[in-house]
Amino acid sequence: MPENDVTQISVNGSLVGIIGLQNMMVAMASDYSQQSDEVIGAEMVRRLAVKNYIPGGARNHYARALAREFRKFLGQPVEEETASALRVLILGPGCAQCNRLEMDVRDVMAQMNMPGELLHISDAREIGKYNVMGVPALVINKKVVSVGTTPDKKKIREWLEEAIR
Repeated sequence: MPENDVTQISVNGSLVGIIGLQNMMVAMASDYSQQSDEVIGAEMVRRLAVKNYIPGGARNHYARALAREFRKFLGQPVEEETASALRVLILGPGCAQCNRLEMDVRDVMAQMNMPGELLHISDAREIGKYNVMGVPALVINKKVVSVGTTPDKKKIREWLEEAIR
């Protein structure tokens, strides 16, 4: 596995890309498998901070999330982080319209101070799983709400409000 592979993990309800996580877990497996989550998390944060930005105020959240991922990697039982109540997907290859839709959704969520998971899926096989016949497509909590267009922010707001009711 290349040294700079990026793995997405959930940190305090948000997906975060971590560079070099898989290689680091392989390197730590034998020496840290019997350590406490606190020791594992602190060491992982220390090692990963070399290539990843880890905000000072979020170090404890990262440590817990990384220890959880390490336990999963070892095949040990873990308590999963509770999922966000809102999951928004942008489906599209990364064209200008897809990127605009992603920015519009991000802006509306920020204006509404709405926590949630926002992902941009560009892999054609993954997009195909949603049976959409055009891009960009917008999926909110597993419901396809828009296909082949970039809706205005007012409409995006309506869909998001409806999703959290």
